[in-house]
Amino acid sequence: MIHSLFLINSSGDIFLEKHWKSVVSRSVCDYFFEAQERATEAENVPPVIPTPHHYLLSVYRHKIFFVAVIQTEVPPLFVIEFLHRVVDTFQDYFGVCSEPVIKDNVVVVYEVLEEMLDNGFPLATESNILKELIKPPTILRTVVNTITGSTITAEIQGVIDACVKLTGMPDLTLSFMNPRLLDDVSFHPCVRFKRWESERILSFIPPDGNFRLLSYHVSAQNLVAIPVYVKHNISFRDSSSLGRFEITVGPKQTMGKTIEGVIVTSQMPKGVLNMSLTPSQGTHTFDPVTKMLSWDVGKINPQKLPSLKGTMSLQAGASKPDENPTINLQFKIQQLAISGLKVNRLDMYGEKYKPFKGIKYMTKAGKFQVRT
Repeated sequence: MIHSLFLINSSGDIFLEKHWKSVVSRSVCDYFFEAQERATEAENVPPVIPTPHHYLLSVYRHKIFFVAVIQTEVPPLFVIEFLHRVVDTFQDYFGVCSEPVIKDNVVVVYEVLEEMLDNGFPLATESNILKELIKPPTILRTVVNTITGSTITAEIQGVIDACVKLTGMPDLTLSFMNPRLLDDVSFHPCVRFKRWESERILSFIPPDGNFRLLSYHVSAQNLVAIPVYVKHNISFRDSSSLGRFEITVGPKQTMGKTIEGVIVTSQMPKGVLNMSLTPSQGTHTFDPVTKMLSWDVGKINPQKLPSLKGTMSLQAGASKPDENPTINLQFKIQQLAISGLKVNRLDMYGEKYKPFKGIKYMTKAGKFQVRT
């Protein structure tokens, strides 16, 4: 019944999404945003919005839009009642239902939503039953969730690189499924800027060969989906020559795509003499001179998450390090633009032949750092 759920604040930012049956792109919310712009007040947004392939049903409570995405016709009140039950459950679990509270308890939120629907159909919607399955957050659990899920800063630097080998003087137009993502943009000189301003369509006569059509920047942290998470347990004990080192890497919000080329590096403290570690996959090295740890993970299998565990040998009698090391990640994801940008269509005018068209999406880690 329900494919996906998006939580949208009053500023129009998606700050949480949950998918049950299949992943629905964030671009479907563009129809909701258009209706939101037309409404004079938040309460005036239509509760049911039809789109070419989905229906969007929403409720507005506590300055948050809860937007459900469905693909088939169902009784609207049935879905709306479920959304109200979700809000009531959050309020019962956390005391209040607000954007900061939901973000602070995101692990519990996902667990609760997973139990409330089974393959898109309501399963456990009573708070007393849910609390037997998932314990409400305690101080200890809140601390753990903060350690494993808090994002300090995040941004996306995106580009569209083109390779054009066309004869004559073709005139191209490129449109996107979700052009509203592109608000901080730099264009190649061939792009007609006025048409972009008025229609959000790229119109240009391309140069021959390889060139950068545009670059863009997404700095709103709640629009940046973090595709990888790192669980870590790195500890040094006072008056002990041994320390514990454990890290696990897993996928998060990758739309089912494989994370590959994963390399983990960490600059260890000067007091670490050596490390005795065992990886569940890949190979690792530790340079006792530079104190640099490197773990070549390769691909991440969601069914068997890669981990690196072992002990650290410390200088005898030395005090434990003041700070734990930071963890740096490199990775790439084929056929996924983590910004959510998607091409709608590419058309050619001015020439009569039929060109070959292809598109490839790629996500690469820039500076991806985890503080331990």
